[in-house]
Amino acid sequence: MTATMTTTFAGTSMLSACTTEAGKKRLVFFFTGTGNSLYAAKQFSDQPLSIPQVLKSDDLVFDADEIGLVYPVYGHMPPAVVRDFLEKATLNAPYKFAIATFGKRRCNSVEIIDHIASSYGVKFDYITTINMVDNFLVNFDMNEEIKLEKHEDEFLAEAVADVNAQKHWHQPFTEEEKQLHVERFGTNYDMRMVMPSSGVFKVERDSCVGCGFCTKVCPMGNWKLTSRGVATEGECQMCMSCIHNCPQKAIKLNMPEVNPNARYRNKHITIQEIVRANRQ
Repeated sequence: MTATMTTTFAGTSMLSACTTEAGKKRLVFFFTGTGNSLYAAKQFSDQPLSIPQVLKSDDLVFDADEIGLVYPVYGHMPPAVVRDFLEKATLNAPYKFAIATFGKRRCNSVEIIDHIASSYGVKFDYITTINMVDNFLVNFDMNEEIKLEKHEDEFLAEAVADVNAQKHWHQPFTEEEKQLHVERFGTNYDMRMVMPSSGVFKVERDSCVGCGFCTKVCPMGNWKLTSRGVATEGECQMCMSCIHNCPQKAIKLNMPEVNPNARYRNKHITIQEIVRANRQ
């Protein structure tokens, strides 16, 4: 990328559009919980745009030569906030691409995002997935996950080269991968992967110091500081940003964790970047 352009969203000026080496204006939108998708998005643009912040704007019409979407898959599907963005935004660009980050299984996530985007009139020319650390504490020990070599930088570089060349391609998937998704979630690709926040998390009062980081990193604004510490309610997307970014590890799941003492944030992304991306 050789330059950036400034755009204003919701009264806040932010650097938004980059100009590629080929002279194309590129907009990249992302959603992140623990930094993986933000790190991936930064490979495609010097200044990617946070979907939770962009959705605060009344003007959601975007024009560029290239528009990209970078997001994590939850249950092989996009987070609810990404669905909301695709529904509400108008993305005008001759070339559109989607990059989905995943941990254990991608299954037919390429087909699913294609289905959802198409239902809102968005057609991606290029879709691929990138295997990164899985942050779902119910199934994974973060201390073990970060030891795995997933070659994410290698695959990201390949995807960047493809997008720079405006390659038209959807990553293939097998019938077996599709059936793994169907067996667990069925064939309704339009379901929202959300749960009541108050039922997902609990707070260890003796550990909570009222620092408020959970209130700053939640993209839904579910966490509030009260006279008794922090409390949560509202629609949770299970991004795990609050629990992973709590410096005291005072937030726990209301379900068993593989390793309750292990937490994760992408090593290339700071807590301040996640706050800027998600703070409501």
